[in-house]
Amino acid sequence: MPRTTQLFYRYSLMDHFLKYLFIICNLVFTVMGLVVLGLGMWGLISKESFAQEKISSIGTDPMLIVMSLGFVLTMLCLSGCVGALRENCFLLKLFSFAVLTLIAVQVLLGILAYSMQGQIGGYLRSGMLAAMVRYQDDLDLRFITDEIQTNLQCCGADNYRDWEVNIYYNCSAPGVLACGVPATCCVDPLENGTVWNSQCGVGALMLDEFSAQSVIFLGGCLGGISRWIELHQTQIGIVSIVVVGVQILTLFVSTRFILMTFLVRNVPLTFIVSLQFMYTISLFVSTYIHPALSCCYGVAKDA
Repeated sequence: MPRTTQLFYRYSLMDHFLKYLFIICNLVFTVMGLVVLGLGMWGLISKESFAQEKISSIGTDPMLIVMSLGFVLTMLCLSGCVGALRENCFLLKLFSFAVLTLIAVQVLLGILAYSMQGQIGGYLRSGMLAAMVRYQDDLDLRFITDEIQTNLQCCGADNYRDWEVNIYYNCSAPGVLACGVPATCCVDPLENGTVWNSQCGVGALMLDEFSAQSVIFLGGCLGGISRWIELHQTQIGIVSIVVVGVQILTLFVSTRFILMTFLVRNVPLTFIVSLQFMYTISLFVSTYIHPALSCCYGVAKDA
């Protein structure tokens, strides 16, 4: 008996374009995830965070968060890239589920942040005070604190006297830093742009506010953060919408791939053509035949 060849649905030009664009984008983000993962590992190793005396505090290390984000980003984008390249429904479903979960988490976090506006300030204050306590002992927290104070031109959480929580800057400390603040609190730490003076904040806590205002910034960083958010709330909203929109678009494309992969492997081309033909007929009937019949029925009824 002669063998019959069953024709199946084939990708359109748009399907191919979306497929390879999806693969390239996920490949780029996979490389970015590997870079972030490498930076996190490098930070942990360079600080000897895996040493026996430091392993107990590794859970609060910012580099662990960086490494975790890099790992998640790498695995997520790699599953999407390989799934689209190999037309693997399982990997594509895994990718779609992960993106859907990510969108849901971001929406929930946004709702929680909006409903807990009064408590966020307390959490920020606690976090910044904790960073100030470990300022000399953790290079990552020191870098973050210095960047906030330099860019927002502030000092401490609520005011410059918050630095007394640090054992090195407390006035009861025996060292040279006693009753001082970091150089990033200084109004002019570069001494008119010539030399960085790391001792410019020494003794600032012994000064009254009138004398200290010419040397250091008196205002705390929590107020600076609030003002920055108020000034940039439009840009923050636009960026948030764009990020969520890109994720929704990615979810749509990955879901389309799952459907296309199923059609290519399981649905005969004759069935697709039959569906398209039936849709065309129904569209023609609803557009032309049905209005004509309704018109004729109305004329006959009037007669």
